[in-house]
Amino acid sequence: MSGEQKVADRPSAAPTPANSVDRFFKISARGSTFAREIRGGFATFFTMAYILVLNPIILGSAQDKFGQRLDSVQLVTATALVAAVMTVIMGVGGNLPLALAAGLGLNAVVAFQIAPLMSWDDAMGLIVLEGLLICVLVVTGLREAVMHAIPQPLKQAISVGIGLFIAFIGFVDAGFVSRIPDAANTTVPVQLGATGALTGWPMLVFCLGVLLTIGLIARKVKGAILISIVTMTILAIIINSAADIKSWGLTTPEWPEKLVDTPDFGLIGDFSLFGAFGEAGAITVVLLIFTLILSDFFDTMGTVVGVSAEAGLLDEEGRVPNLGRVLLIDGAAAVAGGAASASSSTSYIESAAGVGEGARTGFANLVTGGLFALALFMTPLLTIVPLQAAAAALVAVGFLMMTQVKHIDWDRYEIAIPAFLTIAVMPFTYSITNGIGAGFLAYVLIKTVLGKAKDVHWLLWGASAMFLVYFAIDPIEQLLGV
Repeated sequence: MSGEQKVADRPSAAPTPANSVDRFFKISARGSTFAREIRGGFATFFTMAYILVLNPIILGSAQDKFGQRLDSVQLVTATALVAAVMTVIMGVGGNLPLALAAGLGLNAVVAFQIAPLMSWDDAMGLIVLEGLLICVLVVTGLREAVMHAIPQPLKQAISVGIGLFIAFIGFVDAGFVSRIPDAANTTVPVQLGATGALTGWPMLVFCLGVLLTIGLIARKVKGAILISIVTMTILAIIINSAADIKSWGLTTPEWPEKLVDTPDFGLIGDFSLFGAFGEAGAITVVLLIFTLILSDFFDTMGTVVGVSAEAGLLDEEGRVPNLGRVLLIDGAAAVAGGAASASSSTSYIESAAGVGEGARTGFANLVTGGLFALALFMTPLLTIVPLQAAAAALVAVGFLMMTQVKHIDWDRYEIAIPAFLTIAVMPFTYSITNGIGAGFLAYVLIKTVLGKAKDVHWLLWGASAMFLVYFAIDPIEQLLGV
């Protein structure tokens, strides 16, 4: 979706709101409609519903220091509850089509790095502390100031990098790209399919989904992404019933034996705020909190900028509307995730799928959050969408976000090189934070080499210094004997 198209989609003069809901969410004012917002809400939910399955698997597969495991059924409830509540709060308070749920990557850190050092209660208390500290950074204005200090071309590069990253996520989730099992015996780290070739009915569903999605987008069909997800899910159910396939991955596209299940809220409020200090020691806890904050801080920054840019909501200076409230709600989501034992919750880049469907306001979040609320009771029905059907949408959204690359001045090396590193490092390291860090460090270095150090905002100097610590965390831990 090009910048010209986004401008063209907006009305020349703000139309009269249809009703109070339209007025509150600025639906007409942002050139959207209720239909687009609803479609966008559904699309976002379907592209991130996998977290209802994946988060319990990641957290439930790990043991804490005392050999205890979290209950999988309770984890499903906690994950859905936090996603539902915080997504709705973001919609109403931040008025952005930005859904929230347990953060991938962060949940793995909690499960395999933090929990083995302490009890689950202590680990989740650490997440609550991290979220509270992020809220403090927001209230003091520091988090918002850092985002405003980033040059506009770097913000565009962040959006482009996220586009490639989200497309890569789609390819990997679908199995179109896979890690070579014994990569030590080859210089190639990834391959096509599971064996170097595309095989199996699930892969056919994904490939057909990609073709259908891009075909519908090229034809400018309204609801292209959602149409593709629903169509491919139906096809997957038919194929699975006929062939009884066992290789769909996390979710199998089959009609569930029961549509309604009873939620179990047993993990809600099960955390210890300061217990980690006694179990793991102050130095270890401080380093863990620093890593969590830095990852959460810049992952959210990249996601908010990327989704807002794709929605055409950035102002002339590249600023996000209602940024202070958006960042505060995101920080509160981390607190809520820890308090519910669902791990740190954060803004989801998959929200770009909803933007691709036309969502421009927080009204779409009411739909997404409502579906997560339904999932508390209807998890068997709402998790039948296979990754192969949903992942095609991520590939298409990756293309839409990639189009912003044309706005970067590639003839100015002082911005082109940091932009390139930002774009390349995100998908290659599977991390938004790593890409932002590489871009920041390169930008500060090149400006200094060119004798333009005074042009760099002091907050970028500070952020770059933190990234140096972030990238060098292992030797620092060894030096401190942690």
